[in-house]
Amino acid sequence: MYRASDEVENEEWLATLEGGADRLNLPSETRTRAADLFLSTVPEADRSKQPALAAAVYVASLATGEARSQQDVADAFDVSRLSVQGRWKALMREAGLEPPSW
Repeated sequence: MYRASDEVENEEWLATLEGGADRLNLPSETRTRAADLFLSTVPEADRSKQPALAAAVYVASLATGEARSQQDVADAFDVSRLSVQGRWKALMREAGLEPPSW
């Protein structure tokens, strides 16, 4: 869970989320879930925020049935696919979700 002040402090990152979600053509439910995931787990270091944002979007897309590939998400957020790959499962578990076993 996050505080309301987290939204204000991360306003720029939430705008970045919206831009990437637009490029991925994601519905509002997925965007909201991604924002909640990101705000609940915001990393301290600014350099880690972009990959964390991408991972949150990837997890949200899986959780809402709007799956996008790791590569597509990485491209939309200008990070490497490995950045998404290295973060998404832990984020999913932290959110109380079970990662797919494919």
